[in-house]
Formats: sequence, C-alpha cells, structure tokens
Amino acid sequence: MATEPRKILVTCALPYANGSIHLGHMLEHIQADIWVRYQRMRGHTVHFICADDAHGTPIMLKAKQLGIEPEAMIAAVKEEHEADFARFNIGFDNYHTTHSVENREFAELIYGRLKENGYIENRTISQLYDPEQNMFLPDRFVKGTCPKCKAEDQYGDNCDVCSATYSPTELINPRSAVSGATPIMKDSEHFFFDLPQFSTMLKAWTRSGALQEEMANKLEEWFETGLQQWDITRDAPYFGFEIPDAPGKYFYVWLDAPIGYMGSFKNYCDKRDDLNFDEYWQKDSTTELYHFIGKDIVYFHSLFWPAMLEGSGFRKPTNIFVHGYVTVDGAKMSKSKGTFIKADTYLKHLDPECLRYYYAAKLSSRIDDLDLNLTDFVARVNSDVVNKLVNLASRNAGFIAKRFDGQLAATCSEPELYAEFAAAGERIGHSFEQREFGRAIREIMALADKANRYVDDKAPWVLAKQEGKDQELQDVCSVGINLFRVLMTYLKPVMPKLTERAEAYLNTTLSWDAVVSPLVSHQVNPFSALFNRMDPAKIAAMVEDSKEDLEVELSLAAPAAAESSQLTDDPISPTISFDDFAKIDLRIALIKKAESVPKANKLLRLELDLGGETRQVFAGIKSAYAPEDLEGKLTVMVANLAPRQMSFGLSEGMVLAAGPGGKDLWILEPHAGAQPGMRIK
Repeated sequence: MATEPRKILVTCALPYANGSIHLGHMLEHIQADIWVRYQRMRGHTVHFICADDAHGTPIMLKAKQLGIEPEAMIAAVKEEHEADFARFNIGFDNYHTTHSVENREFAELIYGRLKENGYIENRTISQLYDPEQNMFLPDRFVKGTCPKCKAEDQYGDNCDVCSATYSPTELINPRSAVSGATPIMKDSEHFFFDLPQFSTMLKAWTRSGALQEEMANKLEEWFETGLQQWDITRDAPYFGFEIPDAPGKYFYVWLDAPIGYMGSFKNYCDKRDDLNFDEYWQKDSTTELYHFIGKDIVYFHSLFWPAMLEGSGFRKPTNIFVHGYVTVDGAKMSKSKGTFIKADTYLKHLDPECLRYYYAAKLSSRIDDLDLNLTDFVARVNSDVVNKLVNLASRNAGFIAKRFDGQLAATCSEPELYAEFAAAGERIGHSFEQREFGRAIREIMALADKANRYVDDKAPWVLAKQEGKDQELQDVCSVGINLFRVLMTYLKPVMPKLTERAEAYLNTTLSWDAVVSPLVSHQVNPFSALFNRMDPAKIAAMVEDSKEDLEVELSLAAPAAAESSQLTDDPISPTISFDDFAKIDLRIALIKKAESVPKANKLLRLELDLGGETRQVFAGIKSAYAPEDLEGKLTVMVANLAPRQMSFGLSEGMVLAAGPGGKDLWILEPHAGAQPGMRIK
C-alpha cells in the first residue's frame, strides 16, 4: 500500500433528478464515503464530488405533469438529495447539477474537439414518433411485444423476460408510453460518436486493471459483437443543452451526464484558490481519478466515457469501482411490500450509522448484489456495535470514573496484547484500501471479541470489591479503554458520528497512526451512552411507512395520468380493453366518518357508506384535508379492490384523488344527485 501522500478525486454516479434517494442509492454513496474517509485518515488529499443528473425526456415530462418548469423541479429535487446525503453523513466536498454553466461549457468543448478530430458523423435516420405529442420517442418510451420471445409490455430497447436487446422499431405492436398512441416512422438528422475508432484503446484500457476482472470479461462480449456508433442527438422538445450550430438538436443526456463530474469539480475549484482543475483532468495528470458506479451503467462509463475523454484530450479514470444492486430480504426492492425504502423514510425511524455499518459488513470489491436482510440487520448491529463495541467501553468506563477520577493508568499493563491490536491496523487498512470492507469489519469484530474476553478474564467487577487491588483495577480498565480506542479508530471511516461521541469521551482525536501507542496517564471525560440498541418495532414501522408512501402514490397516479396524459416516475400502463376496465367497480361513497391514524403521517381513516354497506379505507390525504372537513361529503372509491391488512387495520378499497401531493390534493366529488352505492360507468 502506498505511503506517499496521494492526490485523489472521487465521484459517485449522478442520481437522476426526478425522484427521491432510496436505500439502493445509499449503497454506492456509503461505500464511496467510507473509502474517502479512510484515505483521508492515511494522510492523502481527497476531493469527493457528485451532482444531480438533471436532463432528459423523463424530467421534461414529469415537470410538465406537475405544471412547473423543469428548472424549478430539478432545483427542488437537488435540495432534497443533498439533505438526504448529509443526514447519512456522506461528506461530499461539492454537490452540483448537470444543468449548469460549467457542464454546458465542457459538453460543448468536448463535442467540439471530437468533431474537430473526426469522431463525429452526421446521417439521417428513421425513428418512432408520437403523432399526438409531436415528439420523437426514446427507446424507454416505446412499449410493445418482444420480437424474440413475444412477451408483452416490454420496453423498446430490451426485454425483461428473455433479456434480448433490439431496436424499438423491431417491437411488435409498438405504442407510445407517453400518450398510448401508435407511433409512426419519421426521418431526422442525427450526430453519431464513432466509438469503433477507439476499439484498440478500449480493449487495452479495460484490461489494464482499471476495471474489476468480471467487468472486463463482460465488456469482452461487446468487443466480440463489435462496437457501434453512438447516437448523441435528441430532437426537440427535450430538456438539455442545445448542440452548437444545430437548432432543435440537443445532446443526449448520457453525453453530458458523465461530463457532470468535470462540471462539479470545476465548480468546486472556482470556490477555492488552492485547487487547479487541470492538475486533475489534463492528459498527463499524475493524480488519481475513481468513479463508484452501479453495474447497470458500466457500458456508458467503461466504453463511451473513456473514449470521449481520449478523443477530446483529457485523462481517463484510474479505476471504475462497480457494485451490485441492493435486495431486501432476498428479493428485489418492492413498493407493495414496503421494501422500496426511501432515504427520508429510513431516517424517520433509524440511525443512519446502523445502515452504514451493515452495508460495510457485507461489502466486498466484487460486484455481488447485497441483501439487506431486515432481521439480520437488527441482530448484526445490536450484536456487534452495542454488545461488543460500546459495551467494551461502558463496562470499563464506570470504574475509571468513580475510582480514579477519569484517569487512565500510567503504564500499559498488557503491552503484547495492545501491540497485537495496533499491528492489525495495516491488515485492516489494506482491506479498506481494496474495498474489502466486510473483511475489515470481520477482523475488527474478532478483535472486539478478544478485548471482551480479556475483560471477562480479568473481571474488574470482582477486583473492585477486593482490598488492595486498586492498581490492578485501574490497569485492567485502562487496557479495556485503550482497546476500545483502537477499535473505534478502525471504525472511524464507517461510523463517523459514533466516533465523534467516542472521541468526546476519550478526550482525544482518533487517528490511524496514533494507535501505535496506548493512552497513559490520560484524562477521559465522563461517560454517556454512545449508541442505542436497534428496536425491531422501528423496522416494522419503517416498512409500514414505505407502504404508506405507496398508498399516496396509488391514490394520485391514475387521476394524474388521466389529467395530463404524461409520465410520472414510470411510463403509463399499457392500453387495456373495455373488458379489463369493466372489472373495476367504481362506486359513489358517502364519507360518514374521518379521523387521523395514530403513528401514520399521511393517512386518514375513512368510514364509507356504500348505500347499506360500510367500508373502512385508509387514504393518503392527511396533508390536504382535516378529518372534520370530509365528513358528509360524497366521493368515488374502488369498491372491488382486494382488502389489505395494514398495521393499524384492514383497508377495504381506495378513494380517488388528483393533484401532485401535499396540500395540492383533491378527492373526487360527484355532482349533487348522486347517491351512495351508485356504480360509475
């Protein structure tokens, strides 16, 4: 492992600016943050930056659906993202946006150089076009039947059933996911980045150690099938940067998104007098550049991005660290099960450092998916952090405070034991360097077990009752406190807030190099609780709260789609037949009673009269209505929706509402004359 000070620039993939941060995102950002904190503890200079990916068709359509300008929407989302990352103790030096002056300048510069160097070609192509919305359709906004396996309701670029890839023009019975209309073919001139010209360079670079071996092997499949020219153009209407000297043509979001790393860093450099942008991005840079990304965007980062940099005269990444997905309880994150958990929802119930520790305990340098097993989550954190680590401090701190006025012994009575703990630092550090966080945690906890066995064997609670054993008691407890100090030093990159509390108690700053020597004749501060045990009930409440988020989404999704004929977070559902619609039993209902639901932030409990039958429904409308304002009103409900058992009762249907949410939410109210129980046809 290098001992000379290094200069390092670290980035995370840019979160898309049309949705909230969830626990899948947090895996990457926690992993990168731990690595950055470790590097800084070893004396290296590290700059840690990120930004929102703020361009593209989905953002344009969602802003239109909400009735606001895209700039206003992405500004609000950026504020939310930054707040979530800060509360998870992700220590970005700069968090910017791709919709920025810096990003535009670099996108135009790189495009201009690529064009000047002969890497851009123009040609006319035919694309699917939505005749109702008057827009060309990106691949993901076309749905239809897979041309390979005939699975229905597949996207225009690949099939989720058989994993085949294809052109959207190959879909059987294609339809626009924006309007539902049958698309037509229309010609348009597009600009293409000539990726095949970089094949030789990319083959060498991907095998240079810049990627994990399994990723390099995966990329080999693309080399074998042959690299294709990359369409970097999108036609108006589009939210992004217009291509210079090409009115109505815009850079495809995946051209300017990775350039956002450069834009964010330039924005950061401009705020400081001691940081030179060119030192980190020039062709012959000796600094290090690392990207942490998910396996779903490897193609863009490992082929397009290094080729763009090479072709425009900039340096390529030192390494791209790829990770897998997050599953919950062995399955894909699910909104209906409450396991699609937003960062904000998590933070309402649990300490962010619990998740930081659990992810670290299961992370490796491989690209395996990480399973957040909720039962194991509670058991692991309570066993390791509370029972082993914090308990080591608390069982010694009381004696040091009460019997020795907070003073540690003048010498270390177990020099060999302490030396063993200090020597482990290089092995643990090597694991952090290699992103083998799980291995580092296992070794730290093995040391914690050994430290607790030492305290058990010496039994300070017995010594405290024996006359003439004061020095031995102080020696034993001082060793215990010093071993706790070493362990907390090794965990400092993982649990920075717990470390701050430990440093306050120990009355010292924890640094990697300082563990070589124990604290002797040192004054510690009064001890207070360092960490709270995880309560399984809070896990259950978090899951229920995530289901509640879904209830709100469901109550809004159908009316909003009907009102705007636009996308929300996902493309609208496929066209259904009249027979399908006839299966939905919509009824007029009288709201006989409405009341708040204890411990539910967004739900009201409604008693609905269907004309002789009463139903209980939980509706996510608390932000817009006081319960007393609803009683006596008529509304519309889905009467034949399967009942769902929630923690606070059985929900026997769904009321319909419209609006973006919050206070801007309106339940549907029939005209006078409608009667409870009437069917809506």
